Amino acid sequence: MARTFLEVTAAGSFMAAADRLHVTQSTVSTRIQQLEQLLGCRLFVRNKTGATLTTAGLRFQRHAVAILRLWEQARQEATLPAGHKALLRIGSEAGLWNRLLYRWIPWMRRNANEIALRCDVGLPSGLLQGLQDGTLDVAVLYSPRALPGLSIRLLIEEELVLFRMPAVDDYSEEPYVHIDWGDDFRRNVRLHRPEDVQSAPVSIGVGTLGLDYVKQCGGTGHFPRQLVQPLIDAGKGEILPEARPLSLPIYAAYPTDADEAIIDPALTGLKTILAAPAEARS
Repeated sequence: MARTFLEVTAAGSFMAAADRLHVTQSTVSTRIQQLEQLLGCRLFVRNKTGATLTTAGLRFQRHAVAILRLWEQARQEATLPAGHKALLRIGSEAGLWNRLLYRWIPWMRRNANEIALRCDVGLPSGLLQGLQDGTLDVAVLYSPRALPGLSIRLLIEEELVLFRMPAVDDYSEEPYVHIDWGDDFRRNVRLHRPEDVQSAPVSIGVGTLGLDYVKQCGGTGHFPRQLVQPLIDAGKGEILPEARPLSLPIYAAYPTDADEAIIDPALTGLKTILAAPAEARS
């Protein structure tokens, strides 16, 4: 019932929540009615535009998140592998896993091997929802939204450079390739380089894929310096000057009431890996 309550809250209506839960609208209504009877108060006001929380519903919301998180944690920890004391469920954007965070897993096995790991990849919205639902303990993202009950910690702020590789032949162009590094980057690049965004023929959501494209076809794009430094050292590309340098912060988000004995080793490992010199990551 707590999950149904949160789905109605997020979706804004019983019908939309039913679609998300893959049940009928009457099932959603029955669950909410049962929950209201258990609590002895009304949680939603239903009207033509959907469903909005009552004052009691607003108060219950953070408890519903905690209930769901605790249930998911209990369910998964009940099947812990032998020899492990705790489970850490971590999710990240795809570009962060395949560029940096794959090194975090062996770090954890060397330094906190009593913690079992479940690693996932997803979009920012889904990762944040996982933290609220209790299916994730930590999410690593470029631009997390501030949400009730979540703590957000800056792990590192990378330097973004405008990197150029020459066209592979006389017939190829060298366009600007828009890499989607998150909300903050999109706002900055649209503010300071709107002509590049408007003229970009290719937009790619994963940075390493964007760099692969530039390596194959030539072009320019904003990339973390440490990602392109080997190409610069090999004489295959160059950094173009910019009047307003950009940066790329990387954050960890986790529930405010998370178990520090599990979260602290994970954050220590993330900061250690992200701060390592480029040659140590290769």
